Amino acid sequence: MADWTFLTNHAHVLLCVFQDPSMRLRDIAVEVGITERAAQRIIAELVADGYLTRQRDGRRNSYQLYPDLPLRHPLERHHHIGELLRAVGSIDRV
Repeated sequence: MADWTFLTNHAHVLLCVFQDPSMRLRDIAVEVGITERAAQRIIAELVADGYLTRQRDGRRNSYQLYPDLPLRHPLERHHHIGELLRAVGSIDRV
C-alpha cells in the first residue's frame, strides 16, 4: 500500500458510514486500515463536531450522516461533505 493517500482517515470513515450506516467499528477499522480504537476516536470526533449522530440499535450502533455540513479546511470550506461522498463514494445515497 502507498505511504500516503489523498483522503484522510476521517474521510475514509465517513465513506464507510455513507456506504453502510450500521457498519461495525471493527469493520470500519479493517476497511480503513486503522485500529478499532482509532476508528472509535474518529467516530467520536465526527459525532462531537456534528457530522454524525450515533443511535443505538440493539447491540449495535447506526449512524446518521449530515451531508450539508461544510468540509473543515479553509481551502475546501465552500464544499459540503455530501459533495465529497458523491464524488468518491460508489453508492449515490446523499
